[in-house]
Amino acid sequence: MRWTDTHCHLNHPDLYAEREVLLYRARQSGVHRLIVIGYDLESSRRAVELADEYDALYAAIGIHPHDASACDESVLSTLRELARHPRVVAIGEIGLDFYRDLSPREVQDAAFRAQMQLAAELELPVVIHCRDAYEEVLQILADYPTVRGVLHCFSGTVDHAQRGLELGYSLGIGGVITFKNATTLRDLVRSMPRDRVLLETDAPYLAPHPYRGKRNEPAYLPLIAQQVAALWEISLDALSAQTERNVETLFSLGN
Repeated sequence: MRWTDTHCHLNHPDLYAEREVLLYRARQSGVHRLIVIGYDLESSRRAVELADEYDALYAAIGIHPHDASACDESVLSTLRELARHPRVVAIGEIGLDFYRDLSPREVQDAAFRAQMQLAAELELPVVIHCRDAYEEVLQILADYPTVRGVLHCFSGTVDHAQRGLELGYSLGIGGVITFKNATTLRDLVRSMPRDRVLLETDAPYLAPHPYRGKRNEPAYLPLIAQQVAALWEISLDALSAQTERNVETLFSLGN
């Protein structure tokens, strides 16, 4: 079985220094491909550097809503340059975060729209961060009908999921699906179209059970896969085949 971790942060200080051993453990667990997600300019540059260094890695570049205040014309120009690298497969993670509100909401909105426009121009998918802002995020996504992507670490309602699907988006499912209190999410995933689910760890965050509360890493992805396979009542081999197709379709990746 082969898995793709569609959202991890090997560019994060908590993981970067140990990337060799983390990649070894990922390979041992069947994770053969990883997308390293940028969240500010420095991490985006590092994601591209890592993807250039390791055949198993691809990069996404973008400015997280927490850092939206830094998303000026100069930064957007740099992102456009980085996006020319052949290992860059998406713009992200971008979006809105009304839970922490580390950047003013109108600034988050402007940065989000600017990066959606960039994705539209470059014909790249997007990786969407959304916390306590699904209504606003879905409204903005609808303004860019040619763009597709993934709603990372999905935690919205059934209605939010359905509207995201109608807009052509996939749902990113991570370690939360294994938490005891994630009944609503499990019910949602059970009825999800199987061609719209992507697996992710969000390492170093949101480690699955039984590692909840500890540092996450890509090698834990099969724990997430086991939960999804159980919900769909299919084998891990069948889930692997399906999710690998989903990854290759959205991110235009080959085997």
